[in-house]
Amino acid sequence: MTKLNAYLSFDGNCAAAMKFYARVLGAKLEALITFADAPGDQRPPASHAGKIMHAYLVHPEFELMAGDMPPGMDYKGISGVMLAMSYATAAEGRRVFDALADGGTVTMPPGETFWADYFGMVTDKYGVPWGINGGMRPPPKM
Repeated sequence: MTKLNAYLSFDGNCAAAMKFYARVLGAKLEALITFADAPGDQRPPASHAGKIMHAYLVHPEFELMAGDMPPGMDYKGISGVMLAMSYATAAEGRRVFDALADGGTVTMPPGETFWADYFGMVTDKYGVPWGINGGMRPPPKM
């Protein structure tokens, strides 16, 4: 089976971000492995021991993976992408948008579009860009 999963990189706050996403998105955090707890005999520098090497979030409709940047790699932020979520109703979309916007930055205020009753864009407090849809409409005919 082939599937595509988003993998987010963080700068030391992966654990907090993934616990937040588990709560907001109704998902289960199945793995939160630190660099110090990773299998193998290579030990990370002390500065990375408690940082997350791999996190795995599972929901019936999606999976999300993440980790803090490995030792020796520069964190450049998250740009040029967004995670798009679609919900059956505008109310569900609004609930998730509001939770992600708390402490974040709204980049496109929510409103009605031709594809959804509700759509808005936000960069959350962890620097992850999101597009939240609610009440999806049929696509226009081509």
